[in-house]
Amino acid sequence: MSNILSLVGRPNVGKSTLFNRLTQSREAIVDSIAGVTRDRNYGKSDWNGYEFSVIDTGGYVVGSTDIFEAEIRKQAALAIDESDVIVLVVDGREGLSPLDEEIAGVLRRSKKPFYLAVNKIDSPSNFFDYSEFYSLGVDELFPISAVSGGGTGDLLDAVVKHFTKEEDHIIDELPKITVVGKPNVGKSSIINTFLGEDRHIVTPIAGTTRDSIFTRYTGFGFDFYLVDTAGLRKKKKVEENLEFYSVMRAIRAIENSDVCILMCDASNGFDAQDLNIFSLCARNKKGIVVVMNKWDLIEKDNKTHDQYEALVRQRIEPFDDVPIIFTSVINKQRIYKVLDTAIQVHKNRQRRIPTSELNDYLLPLIQATPPPINRDKVIRIKFVTQLPTATPSFAFFCNLPQYVKDSYKRYLENRIREKWDFHGVPIEIYFRQK
Repeated sequence: MSNILSLVGRPNVGKSTLFNRLTQSREAIVDSIAGVTRDRNYGKSDWNGYEFSVIDTGGYVVGSTDIFEAEIRKQAALAIDESDVIVLVVDGREGLSPLDEEIAGVLRRSKKPFYLAVNKIDSPSNFFDYSEFYSLGVDELFPISAVSGGGTGDLLDAVVKHFTKEEDHIIDELPKITVVGKPNVGKSSIINTFLGEDRHIVTPIAGTTRDSIFTRYTGFGFDFYLVDTAGLRKKKKVEENLEFYSVMRAIRAIENSDVCILMCDASNGFDAQDLNIFSLCARNKKGIVVVMNKWDLIEKDNKTHDQYEALVRQRIEPFDDVPIIFTSVINKQRIYKVLDTAIQVHKNRQRRIPTSELNDYLLPLIQATPPPINRDKVIRIKFVTQLPTATPSFAFFCNLPQYVKDSYKRYLENRIREKWDFHGVPIEIYFRQK
């Protein structure tokens, strides 16, 4: 479960400065001009063993004719919806504003836990200037200085009481299979077909699914979670705030999954955005099944399937040891093969090879085809073992790891894949000093 804190308030009260302090970064632009933060910034923070995300919203402005300020209001409202805890930041130097009162009223109506941080309390001369803010009806407020960090520790002590530590909740061991892809490629439709019911809204309008939906699947002897995510599309096309929020949730779903079913529209080919999503799944070391949906719309002869598959594999090189399935959800063609394959990929991702078996097979191959001599350096690999990681990783111990080239790393990966089934799973190979 994610812990999310959002910072809201009118413009120029110091939200971005507080964001930078909490995340120990310089991500948010800080300027004395009101309303510099037009969008939300996301960052990671931790306090006393609690990890959480921080959202820095634009300033909350009511009744403004500035179109930017209307957008900022929407951003703040979305952040409130997305958050577990909210901190309302006010300006202790300027004093109480009618806008502060309005925002506090919005937060009370949201029923979310929120705290009041009176910022810019940073000198003895204004230390008690925060008392007037008690009129906002809060039980407890925190005088802070976002610039120096004064008072932020007490504020965070209160905030993290609403969060959970990773070890506090039971980790479900069931596989999590996430359906990802651009909008309108058939993600919700294939899940509805798996489930045998219209559990999810399905319309031809791109971007109907706004959030990640977990559904436990127990049919035909299976037991795992299916996750339907909001469609991912190019950043320049993400104009609607709600869709930006959906993309964030979809990326988080990929990060938290075991296997990603990447659905693509066969009638549009495997395009650059499909490749971006594939790369995102691979970088996160997830199992991957590529599904080319709407295969019924393609004019075919007896060579079309092989030619199409070869083109996709060419696009995803060098990691091309991936299952590619051609489906038609409407005609229910090969869709249950997708589930069977995803479960097999999950098993491949959990595969562990005994050290003796690895060495018995790989060391003779390495002796027959040793690493190329690099800068007159002779590289000798003496031992190999699989690392105790969540995804398949192998360590090759040698005398000069820094001189092993990527081409030889790919050679070893290919030999491993030839012997053991890691179909659909990225493999990491490391060279370490003997």
